[in-house]
Amino acid sequence: MNLRQLYYFKKLAEREHYTIAAAELSITQPSLSHSIAELERELGVYLFEKQGRNIRLTKYGRFYLTYVEKSLAELEKGEKLLHELTSPSHGNIDLGFIYTMGAHTVPELVQNFTKVESHKDITFSFFQGATKSIIPDLKNEKFDLAICSYVENEPDIEFLPLTKQELVIVVSENHPLAKYDSIDLKDTADYSYIFFSDTSGLRPLIDSLFAEINIQPKIGCYVEEDTAMVGLVSVDYGISIMPKISSLSHYNVKVLSINEPKHDRFIYLASLKNHYISPASKAFKDFALRYGEKHFL
Repeated sequence: MNLRQLYYFKKLAEREHYTIAAAELSITQPSLSHSIAELERELGVYLFEKQGRNIRLTKYGRFYLTYVEKSLAELEKGEKLLHELTSPSHGNIDLGFIYTMGAHTVPELVQNFTKVESHKDITFSFFQGATKSIIPDLKNEKFDLAICSYVENEPDIEFLPLTKQELVIVVSENHPLAKYDSIDLKDTADYSYIFFSDTSGLRPLIDSLFAEINIQPKIGCYVEEDTAMVGLVSVDYGISIMPKISSLSHYNVKVLSINEPKHDRFIYLASLKNHYISPASKAFKDFALRYGEKHFL
């Protein structure tokens, strides 16, 4: 059984005449007769019976037709949706991103991308998480693109720099360090930290900064997400080292620049190498990298 036979069967059931159906299908009548006979042989039942000079569906043909019509309708619906998904002016983009990108960077990118006339009908599905959860989902094709930290030993993923963030020390407003505007990282060694968990893509960089000054931080607790971290800092549960995100201004905290050691924290646009990407996703990837180079880097 093949798809062509099902289309032939449906057309013949509609016309109940071999010559007419064959003409509308642009095939010969013997070809149509042979195809239907093969289908009946495979199913083990007669689908049509003669009625004068015409034919009509048997009881079994009518039963089978309802399923064929539903199946072909679903296939046609799927084909239509597939064309929409892969259209450069429509389609949907599955975008994963780390938590710190949700307040400003991603909304800014999407807003400016959809302002372009040819992009206005493209839609997005958004997913947030830590880098270590985003990367496996990208590899499993849950996402078309991801905005996250760089991860070592991922040869199948292309990481392209999109933006960068300053790392800062955050303390409560009544903390002893709140009198400073900037500080060396070594001068925070006596205080307990609220630290990112090891699922955070930021952890390797933070660990490397402490290793560079040969200090083991005092860690009071671990969290995965930035707003939880700054909320705990605001009630003086500990201090933190974290990206300088815009929402810090909404909390009762003091933000201190780090003088030493110097660092650069980049955020990347990640995609699978040598892998099909829809026109809409390709358009967003190209736009995001151009926009990032001009406005974020």
